[in-house]
Amino acid sequence: MYDPSHLRTFLTVAQTLSFTQAARRLGLRQSTVSQHVRRLEDAAGRQLFSRDTHSVELTEDGEVMLGFARRILEVHEQATAFFTGTRLRGRLRFGASEDFVLTRLPEILEAFRYDHPEVDLELTVELSGTLHEQLAAGKLDLVLAKRRPEDPRGEPVWHDELVWIGAERLRLDPDRPVPLIVYPPPGITRALAMEALERQGRAWRVVCTSGSLNGLIAAARAGLGVMAHSRGLVPPGLVRVPDRAGLPELGQVDFVLVHGHRRTSAQSAADALAAAILTSGDRLHRR
Repeated sequence: MYDPSHLRTFLTVAQTLSFTQAARRLGLRQSTVSQHVRRLEDAAGRQLFSRDTHSVELTEDGEVMLGFARRILEVHEQATAFFTGTRLRGRLRFGASEDFVLTRLPEILEAFRYDHPEVDLELTVELSGTLHEQLAAGKLDLVLAKRRPEDPRGEPVWHDELVWIGAERLRLDPDRPVPLIVYPPPGITRALAMEALERQGRAWRVVCTSGSLNGLIAAARAGLGVMAHSRGLVPPGLVRVPDRAGLPELGQVDFVLVHGHRRTSAQSAADALAAAILTSGDRLHRR
């Protein structure tokens, strides 16, 4: 009833919320992407996206289809691997940034390990900047992390806005330096936050430095200061700092997948994990 190629296209559009970006990622014409979605909607008898010239959003039926589409594709891939004998093997060194500690990335990795039990998956959780350095040094095979605005490398998983967050009761004194809660260097959000404040001519001081997201969250919940964070990943117990605080805009951030330059025995496994993350990337930031 449901064509796997149509389901893959649907998941990519659901993740990017853009027919243009989905077409680019899948290597298809935009008209083909539209055709796949239309045929899936015809098969389901429901509208899966509400769209106009400016935006694309999932309908309630589209949200339901997300879960079905993932499960159908997972079973389809398991059957294909079983009957073709193409079982993946090898050691896969995967790096994920601290941003994903509180997301549903573990569910994606668990499904990958279930589908590919002979892959020896090694997970490294670090700062985005550190992961990029380890990838360049050949210590990792695949990285899921933020990238610097000027860096063209990597395949986008999603595009988000950086915002200031803190405890709901926190009040900033406009006559005192902004209290910053930051990752240590080479943290990407650290650099972006400091650069934005310096462009505004606003004084700042570091009140907490931690290489752990949980450490930063604890400091923010205690009301020590503010931190720059992805809008789609705001942790429970913290809120966006209101505009009246006068903090500068932080701009956009890309979360990307980057492959190592060296061909390794786990290259096929890295490709498979990258595909799984791209297919399920919306689960990383949907509540």
